[in-house]
Amino acid sequence: MAARALRVLIVEDAPADAELCRRELARAGLEFTAQCVDREIDFERALAEFVPDLILSDFSMPTAFDGLTALDMTRAISPDIPFVFVSGTIGEDRAVEAMRRGATDYVLKDRLGRLGLVVKRALQEAEERRARRKAEEESKLQGLRIGRLNRILAVLSGINAAIVRMRERQQLFEEACRIAVEHGGFGAAWIGRYEAAAREVVAVAGAGLPADSVLLSGRLVLCDGPPRNRGLIAQTIEARRPVFCNDIAREPEAGGERRAEAIRRGYRSAIALPLTVEGAVVGTLALFAREADFFDDEEVKLLTELADDISFALDHIAKEEKLNYLAYYDVLTGLPNRTLFKDRLEQRLAAARRAGQVLSVMMLDIERFRRINDTLGRQCGDELLRAFSSRLAQALGESDALAYVGGDYFTVATRHVHDTADVVRLLEHVLGAVATPPYAVGGSDLRIAARAGVVLYPSDGVDAEGLLKNAEAALKDAKRTGNRYLFYAPQMNARVAEQLKLENDLRRAVQEGEFVLYYQPRVDLAAARLCGFEALIRWAHPQRGLVSPGEFIPVLEATGLILEVGRWALRRAARDHAAWREAGLNPPRIAVNVSAVQLRRRQFIEEVREALAESGGFRHIDIEITESMLMEDIEGNIGKLKALQEMGVNVALDDFGTGYCSLAYLAKLPINSLKVDRSFVAPMAHGAEQMAIVSTIVSLAHALNLKVCAEGVETQEQANLLRLLRCDEVQGFFFARPGPEAQAVDSLKQGGG
Repeated sequence: MAARALRVLIVEDAPADAELCRRELARAGLEFTAQCVDREIDFERALAEFVPDLILSDFSMPTAFDGLTALDMTRAISPDIPFVFVSGTIGEDRAVEAMRRGATDYVLKDRLGRLGLVVKRALQEAEERRARRKAEEESKLQGLRIGRLNRILAVLSGINAAIVRMRERQQLFEEACRIAVEHGGFGAAWIGRYEAAAREVVAVAGAGLPADSVLLSGRLVLCDGPPRNRGLIAQTIEARRPVFCNDIAREPEAGGERRAEAIRRGYRSAIALPLTVEGAVVGTLALFAREADFFDDEEVKLLTELADDISFALDHIAKEEKLNYLAYYDVLTGLPNRTLFKDRLEQRLAAARRAGQVLSVMMLDIERFRRINDTLGRQCGDELLRAFSSRLAQALGESDALAYVGGDYFTVATRHVHDTADVVRLLEHVLGAVATPPYAVGGSDLRIAARAGVVLYPSDGVDAEGLLKNAEAALKDAKRTGNRYLFYAPQMNARVAEQLKLENDLRRAVQEGEFVLYYQPRVDLAAARLCGFEALIRWAHPQRGLVSPGEFIPVLEATGLILEVGRWALRRAARDHAAWREAGLNPPRIAVNVSAVQLRRRQFIEEVREALAESGGFRHIDIEITESMLMEDIEGNIGKLKALQEMGVNVALDDFGTGYCSLAYLAKLPINSLKVDRSFVAPMAHGAEQMAIVSTIVSLAHALNLKVCAEGVETQEQANLLRLLRCDEVQGFFFARPGPEAQAVDSLKQGGG
């Protein structure tokens, strides 16, 4: 089948100009049908009846109807139609305004030879937008489905947390219903207790329903009969499996007044899940959703896990009620004993097994406790154990399970962890918290330390007994080797050692001078010439080569080494600039980034002055700080920035738009330029709204007499748009990647300065 001819609507009051447009389209090889209008009423009718694929419009016409009016009407009715201005009167300011209001492009009448190319590009971009929109719509549907699954996972996680901390059925039931409604997005949740002898279900908890709801009152008596005449609750109890309905309004009349109330309250989908203990149904969990077709196999699978978890908790509560407090708790410390800890650990393991998660188990002991016990007596030893257990409990989170397992041994089971670093951070926190301050015991201040052995599920064991055994083995190794803590798996210790090695390597790198500066050019858009450099720190590792800044900068900041490296970067940039000047290269200013750690120091200004004084860099070096850094202590930082400017150092506000700096502060900030964050530049070409944000930032900066530099420019299109918006400077891979000092020298020798 032949492709449909392109429908072109021409808004033009001069027939000769309209004919020229037709000729240019034909010369470009386009098959089209054209219609020409010059009045608003005709244009509106053509939008509805002719349904154009493309609109070519003059900007100004003798009548009250003009191109911008046509543009606004088009965007209101058919936002996807490419709209190209063909005008002899449009100027640069009007062109920018037109682009901001949604125009696709513009062509001057004395340059109609561009029309074919512009139209083809506009049509191609429109097709790409439609394809993206279709993909976005599909992604949105997928996102809604994922969102539903995530809500159910949130319910699963929340109820698992409730299971760990709750020991009463009623409390668990009420919490489960609350979590299902508040975190799972269900309209209502209802739990009923099944009394098998009377074949009745009695409501015991609910959420999302008024107190007088039929769903919460009375007893549901189960009756015999065909499945279609019985509600979801009855079917679930009989089948001992989940039963759901994705449109209760269209199902056969079953469920009576309870079903009628659910429909009246706007619920469309419902599911009933059995709660079982030792194979027998003891209750049901019913969930209601406002969306139709809510439940599919994945949702039902997750909700089945949810019901299983509640069932597991009910089973645990039933067993727990058969035992007294002393069977599960230590009298001295008030903590769970080994038996209860193992039981709770098995619960966590079951949840982690279903969710595919990793958790850790730690075993700790008090160093030299036996000597303390023998020297000060058993009473003081007991006093120390009580104080230690209290401090240990305070150092842990609510979701961490703690137990006293005898002697001076304590165990901790965490919730799921993401990586070894999570465990190390917790260990460091706990061991630090139990060590200081000293313990006041028997009239003396005792300074003690603790050691720990750590295991991870599932790599170091799959059941509670195995994990505890291996944690104890790791603890003994830690005591034998003098380590504060050790992992059972050698590779875990290797990872911790890796982190320590990275720190040590960085300390050596500072001492050995392994850091180098790379320079990325900034380009003046109007003059199309080099106007500055940004200095970027790189680590030239002797074995690994150049290391990514994302790997070592956070460690430098965490260890405080960034202070020394930052001062070095300032000195190095100033020296390089001085060398370039001596070589007669006429270099532009160099911008150096400053970290938050540096800016917070009271000696910051003196450190900058000292770093730049050696090479006379005050008039040649700029300082870049991020907006978020500035907002940490804006009043104090304003004083520091003023001091920098008094030295002759220019100040640029980096990543502008990401730190929520108020306009009131921006107007009085002692800065020389703004750098537009790449997150605004990257999507600029994809929509008028994004371009409007950048345009607003540029206009705001110019109104405050500030220069504007756009970061992350990677395409010609972005550069062209920034030029139209009168952005002063640009920086990005489209113009040049960061390179060593020799590359910067080459740029200067080629006339960039």
